[in-house]
Amino acid sequence: MADITWEEPFCAEGSACFRLGVDGDGNAYVAIAGAEDTYLTDTREALRTLILDIKAGKVDHLL
Repeated sequence: MADITWEEPFCAEGSACFRLGVDGDGNAYVAIAGAEDTYLTDTREALRTLILDIKAGKVDHLL
């Protein structure tokens, strides 16, 4: 298993909490808080793009 440094959970009222993490090899991770052993992983650049696209409203249709 990778040596992942997890951020504090991001939680919305009444929903699951998500955690973002990174490792020393340039990988980024997304997991549900409490289930960090099961995660989605990609590059930090991919995570950066995802966050910027969310902030730009590109996935607002999913809300």
